[in-house]
Amino acid sequence: MNSYQLTVVVKPSIEDSERKELLAAITKQFGKATKEELWGNRDLAYPIEHLLKAYYAHYEFEGDPKTIAALDKSMKLNEDILRYLLIRR
Repeated sequence: MNSYQLTVVVKPSIEDSERKELLAAITKQFGKATKEELWGNRDLAYPIEHLLKAYYAHYEFEGDPKTIAALDKSMKLNEDILRYLLIRR
């Protein structure tokens, strides 16, 4: 099992309940996070899809490469996720 960090940037326009469901679905895919930080709405350095603000969440977790591939694919397909960064530590 490898250690990973994931930072997710989500559209600020979605409802709180939808955002919680989205983030819960992400964490369900990789299991239990060793660290979870919800940074909230922040200004973007540059516009993404004509948006100037976004909701940030950061996770640290352990997982195997197969799980990571599935997580990567599902985040690419989700339209509410503006950007994400997934790195192996």
